[in-house]
Amino acid sequence: MRPARPATPVDPHDPVDHSRGLRKAIDRTGYYPEVVTDAVTGAVAGEQVVSFYVHHEPTFENDEVRRHQSVVVLTPTRLILAHTDEHAGDDLLPEPYTSTSTEAVSLTSVKSVVVTRMTANPTKGPNPPAEAVMTIGWGGVSRLDLEPAGCSDPDCDADHGYTGVLASDDFSLRVSAAADGRDAVGGLLSFAASLSARTQH
Repeated sequence: MRPARPATPVDPHDPVDHSRGLRKAIDRTGYYPEVVTDAVTGAVAGEQVVSFYVHHEPTFENDEVRRHQSVVVLTPTRLILAHTDEHAGDDLLPEPYTSTSTEAVSLTSVKSVVVTRMTANPTKGPNPPAEAVMTIGWGGVSRLDLEPAGCSDPDCDADHGYTGVLASDDFSLRVSAAADGRDAVGGLLSFAASLSARTQH
């Protein structure tokens, strides 16, 4: 498996267009670069590429290894997400094929950018994170976690109903230095920082 390509660490107000770097990062994965680039370019629709992140990972299905690639792109006004999977032939398409889906989300719709860093041996001083998770929410998918409600009276046996948390969890990406390379972790954190800076509203 080739390591994920890091995001371009840029100033969020940098006027430079990083489209060429995005194309090179997609090409480096070797994962149907023409197919992926065509879909991503169509979704970006000529806007400036402020920052990007390309993550290529294998998935295991029975005895076969199938690959999946996620491309996230930040433009001045939108967050672009592209997912490409490969499939064996089926009744409708007898030959192996890829499916690519893209989604464009207005930055004004992004409600949260959650970043979790996992750092090994924290008592030994500052170390680069060994893993990182970026979760982005914009209200397209919500998760409701419920648990029985209670009160402070230990002898109370009344039904207090349920309490819960409604969380927006539309897109999540996890990378690790062990699986993807240390640059991949830093790249994801860089992209998350660029996105967070653009979603101050």
